[in-house]
Amino acid sequence: MRRRSPTLPRGLRTALTSFVAAVAVAGCASQTGGGGADMGPTSLRPLMPSPPTPDPRVGLGAGLFDAEEAIWNLRKVSSTPPSEQFVGVTNSDLAFTGNYVIQGNYNGIQVWDISNPANPSLAVDFYCPASQSDVSVYDNLLFVSGEGLSGRLDCSGEGVQEAVSHHRLRGIRIFDISDIRNPEYIANVQTCRGSHTHTVLADPNDQDNVYIYVSGSAPVRPAEELEGCSGLMPEEDPNSALFRIEVIRVPLANPEQAAIVSSPRIFDDLVAPPEHGLAPEDIRAIEEARARGAFIAEFGGQAMVLPSQFVQPRLDSIMRARGGSGSPTAADSAALRAYIPEMIRVMTGGGEGAEAMGPTQCHDITVYPAIGLAGGACEGYGLLLDISNPTDPRRLAAVSDSNFAYWHSATFSNDGSKIMFTDEWGGGGGPKCRESDPYEWGANAIFTIDGNDMNFRSYYKLPAPQTSLENCVAHNGSLIPIPGRDIMIQAWYQGGISLIDWTNPDNPVEIAFHDRGPVNPNQMGSGGSWSVYWYNGFIVSSEIARGLDVFELTPNELLSQNEIDAANSVVLEELNSQGQPIFEWPATFSLARAYVDQLERHGGMAAARLSWVKQSLADAERASGSARQSALATLADELESEARRSLDRARVEMLAEAVGRLAEAS
Repeated sequence: MRRRSPTLPRGLRTALTSFVAAVAVAGCASQTGGGGADMGPTSLRPLMPSPPTPDPRVGLGAGLFDAEEAIWNLRKVSSTPPSEQFVGVTNSDLAFTGNYVIQGNYNGIQVWDISNPANPSLAVDFYCPASQSDVSVYDNLLFVSGEGLSGRLDCSGEGVQEAVSHHRLRGIRIFDISDIRNPEYIANVQTCRGSHTHTVLADPNDQDNVYIYVSGSAPVRPAEELEGCSGLMPEEDPNSALFRIEVIRVPLANPEQAAIVSSPRIFDDLVAPPEHGLAPEDIRAIEEARARGAFIAEFGGQAMVLPSQFVQPRLDSIMRARGGSGSPTAADSAALRAYIPEMIRVMTGGGEGAEAMGPTQCHDITVYPAIGLAGGACEGYGLLLDISNPTDPRRLAAVSDSNFAYWHSATFSNDGSKIMFTDEWGGGGGPKCRESDPYEWGANAIFTIDGNDMNFRSYYKLPAPQTSLENCVAHNGSLIPIPGRDIMIQAWYQGGISLIDWTNPDNPVEIAFHDRGPVNPNQMGSGGSWSVYWYNGFIVSSEIARGLDVFELTPNELLSQNEIDAANSVVLEELNSQGQPIFEWPATFSLARAYVDQLERHGGMAAARLSWVKQSLADAERASGSARQSALATLADELESEARRSLDRARVEMLAEAVGRLAEAS
């Protein structure tokens, strides 16, 4: 059984944290070392992107599989449409194992062989409907979330019509993927609110089990369907399924015995967070909808137009209940309007006093076992959790923000000193990247972690305005292992994908992108990147409507070939982005040169000194045996001395360490 690295590499947190601090200050320092004295720069240069102007993402032509595209500092390697029985059904999240990418879909899962990223091939499409089929892997096990009311235990597509049914699946499905081309459905764990998302936690101190944190945001199912489920407020029923998450223990030797072992109440004492109102265009749309007689619901104090696919079945139900036939009447419409507030209360788990209380559930939890922390994106709050005891996560800090509508996901910096939360304003179905939308709404928020506190530093939002026909807001992404930098690739639904450098938490900048035009030229249609993750040298995006996209980084003034080569030297056996791995780089000349390129880009070392380092590395690479080892050891010693006098001390120290490791490996 392979295990994850249990501890943070010695000195990594200190080095990278020092670098972040160094970038934020200006000063002067002398640069001296082997080869003579040379005055260095007086301040570090900030990263200064020069994106195409005008932005080519604005005004792209629409189309499902033939929309116009814009790309900058990336290369698209391939685009693969969904398999036949998944066309027109929402593609969701991704997980990776070996040469395979597993793509969730509301109809089940698709497994793609990406041995040849230019031509992914379908290994299997497994039909097993359930929203939203969030996926994770651990060795030979695959876990799939189910939350909707129509998912069935037997994976059939007939749905579930009854209000109470023992055929319904709401929770976690478990598959054996020892033969990944023939997944075997071996178990499921039912939960009271289903599983919208889930997170797999491999505890470094437990070799026999893995743990699953379940986030379920659906209404509480009846106790008649699953014993012990209660939707009462905690003061009415201390065993309420509200205001808690579920922890499932999966015995690796007997995964069919997986079961809930705890239900931590990590939301205790949180109050309702501050909220912002509607954007100007949304206010206008609501007023127009009211005027034409649309059905309006209030969620958390904000009005929302209910879509016809939601309204019509309920009107038909009211009509049949009174014994009518044909088309619903005005009286049926009036009855539905009167019932909507109660219906929303039941669906959201609300009750008397609920409006003054905090979140009842998380949307997503990112665990980082190497540092013993987790980031909980929990509807109205961002949480920092201590996960040293996997069955009893403890809340260390909670932050709220009136600019945030729905805390959706979280990503740590590799050294654990920062965390970035995303805001899924509008629930992913709305156009929230319009030119008139406030920059801080539907954005990312970056915090530094200071002990048990999170301190806000800045926002980042996709800089290219999107149309009112494109669902667009911050969504799922992952770090890319560029050494010495915090770089993240992120999905924005129909806003495309955006590559963000957030090394300086006060000044995150976009350094690459890809985007398509709307899926439909005349009306809102769902599409775009649900999630995009780096995996073993490639960037893989789950396109909601169009299938699977694969990209790779290209060298440019913001990202060198050496940095890309160093990133690609990191090889993972599997990846669940919500189970964040720690990146560790093997000793290579590319790693050393990546730090040299960064020193040159930011002016962290004088030109003559940089030339000396480059030449020394080149000479050492041409040598072999003891001659190479001696040259590298000498260079490492000189760089350690250089670092003490350097403005960019942390970066020079990382370079010295990389060169020293090269010497040891020679």
